[in-house]
Amino acid sequence: MTNVPDAFGRTPSSGWTPAQGIPLPSSLSNADPRVAFVLRLGRALHTSGYAANRLEEALSLASDRLGLTGQFFSTPTSIMASFGPQDDQRTFMIRVDPGDSDLGKLARTDEVTREVLNGRLSPAEGTVRLGQLEHTPPAYGRGLTTLAFGVASGSAARFLGGGWHECLAGLAIGLIIGLLALVAGRMPALGKVFEPIAALTASVLAAAMAAVGLPVSVFLATLAGVIVLIPGLMLTTAMTELSTRHLASGTARFMGALVLLMGIAFGIALGTKLVALVHGEIPAVPVEALPEWTLLIALVTTPLAFVVLLKAEPRDAPYIILAGALAFAGARIGAATLGPELGAFGGALVTGVAANWYARITNRSSQIVLVPGLLLLVPGSVGLRSLTSLLDRDVLLGVEGAFRMVLIAVSLVSGILIAQIISPKRTLLD
Repeated sequence: MTNVPDAFGRTPSSGWTPAQGIPLPSSLSNADPRVAFVLRLGRALHTSGYAANRLEEALSLASDRLGLTGQFFSTPTSIMASFGPQDDQRTFMIRVDPGDSDLGKLARTDEVTREVLNGRLSPAEGTVRLGQLEHTPPAYGRGLTTLAFGVASGSAARFLGGGWHECLAGLAIGLIIGLLALVAGRMPALGKVFEPIAALTASVLAAAMAAVGLPVSVFLATLAGVIVLIPGLMLTTAMTELSTRHLASGTARFMGALVLLMGIAFGIALGTKLVALVHGEIPAVPVEALPEWTLLIALVTTPLAFVVLLKAEPRDAPYIILAGALAFAGARIGAATLGPELGAFGGALVTGVAANWYARITNRSSQIVLVPGLLLLVPGSVGLRSLTSLLDRDVLLGVEGAFRMVLIAVSLVSGILIAQIISPKRTLLD
């Protein structure tokens, strides 16, 4: 037989024959359980909604605590990790799909990581535990999740300045969107175009309500119905990544948020045109303002809906409600002092400080309360208003709205980053 070298430079005379298959090189056959744990941790944090700056920092910290030399690079769709000295590295690439925030999974991942880094679990045991978390069933059932869609939309109508009719319309539309989300979860093809179809559905439903004589503001009801789908948090995360010099991840995430916004705006515009073709133009109706005390109800119901939608653990519900109240109060005080756009800085600063103190006191991830708090401040609705104005050929109003969206996002990011400087932090995963 001719001694033809294989891909690793070995020949049959060195003890290998084609029938035996190609063995792994020694550097890969002896897997380090510490490396396996860090890689599994990276996947778990990524699918829980971690931003690139936090993810790379957490993996670097875990590697250092486990005695590894590691370098990491994260994007919204992949993680690259290299272990070892510069001239003798082993590099891995993990392909991941961008996931929604899963605060319950994040909390359990955090607990497993603490156990491993403190020596109460071996890296191999930690890897198994993290793998089991990936197959954990949803924390909340389909009925409760659908209800949370409706409650979030109905409460959002109050924050957007709607009256009772808009709140009820938002609740009804949110329930329909929640049912549509369940269907999209079982149909991958529908899931790829879920946001435009959901926006189209919301627009048609809101316009149909007004067409049959209900005194509903079509735009507010539509916006409230799709508020859960608007990628305001994604936009804020992208700005955070850009601000912390994670340019590749930040740019990709920013463009992803922009594409989602454009898809939602397209769905709303198409739905409005279809109803106009069938029924004719629907006249605008005045919105009856609700009393101020209704904000207190919205400040409780909205965070509770976020507990379900973000899959947080029930024990964190009081902290999430408190974070939402602090974010809203901080934004209102900031708006009265600095203006509505820069006022978001105050809300983000107060929420960030509170989240860091929560992490320090409870030894749990600050993201558990930071993410729900920021959802009350994110500028997604402003961006959607901007795109709809551009579709209506109101260029001046559209450009002004786009500028406001970016300014609010920058204000939020500044508040978050300054909060990390002036408040205590945990040394683990935060």
